[in-house]
Amino acid sequence: MAFVDHMQRNRFEFKYLIDERCARGVRDFARPYLVHDRYARPELAYAYPIYSLYLDSPGLTIYNTTTCGHRNRFKLRIRYYNDKPTSPVFFEIKRRVNDVILKERAAVKRSSVERLLAGRLPERSDLLEESDTKSFSALCRFCQLQQIVKADGRAIVAYDREAWNAPDNDHVRLTFDRKVHGAWYKNSLRLADKRWAYPPLPSGEVILELKFTGRFPVWMRDLVQQFDLYRVCMAKYVSCVMSLGPRGSVLTPNRLAALSCEQTSALSTLLPAPRRNLVQPPDVSTLPAIPGRLPNGLPNAFPVGGPALVSSA
Repeated sequence: MAFVDHMQRNRFEFKYLIDERCARGVRDFARPYLVHDRYARPELAYAYPIYSLYLDSPGLTIYNTTTCGHRNRFKLRIRYYNDKPTSPVFFEIKRRVNDVILKERAAVKRSSVERLLAGRLPERSDLLEESDTKSFSALCRFCQLQQIVKADGRAIVAYDREAWNAPDNDHVRLTFDRKVHGAWYKNSLRLADKRWAYPPLPSGEVILELKFTGRFPVWMRDLVQQFDLYRVCMAKYVSCVMSLGPRGSVLTPNRLAALSCEQTSALSTLLPAPRRNLVQPPDVSTLPAIPGRLPNGLPNAFPVGGPALVSSA
């Protein structure tokens, strides 16, 4: 049976930090509109584990561009869902263009990970489905970006996800992420030999994400208002690296600006521009962001306030 990838490749993602009591209320509110994700596991309270190996340079280029709020940026990660050596992994480019999240990914044989991380050229035989042209193109772009940024395996981020989506499609999705933890990558995707760090979540232990590809659904707007939710920046990779402690240099503002130009150049060369008709901006005119700027003059991509059009990749 051919592998079917249900990932949405472009959408909005709004993040909130909530406690378990609020999570129960949000779940009850959303039940009339959503159903459990197809991969939900009843023995894990209808959640499932997610593991992601994030790639970065020795100087943590991607980490630094995220913390400084660059609005056009990308992340490179290898996502997997269990520790079985025969299970596939997914090479993903997660790209943020202004307020839209765009993703490309390729299902890859786990036996090919070490070779590809070492900088070898991708081959169709690396793919789970060798005839999948789109996946091979995504894998080639991933490897090219890896070379441009000089990235290698940096940190593994893990958490449990309880996911809900619309009954007949994946265009509207709601997720609760719990037990976020991270470990430095040491040349293996295996989980048993890792020393995990758990980043503190100051406003609650659950990360709620509202995801949609069209207009901001009316019922989601009502949910945000009823539970008085405020959007936050919650980049799991950044939070885990901060908890793990220093393992790369802090870059100067001038070097960060240069790296931003390098990333922009890489994106324009390797990644197609988003089609304007794919995602319509949500109607959040009544919930404006609070403007701000960072000390070095860069626009503040992480304002405090309601569900404004800001999202972290």
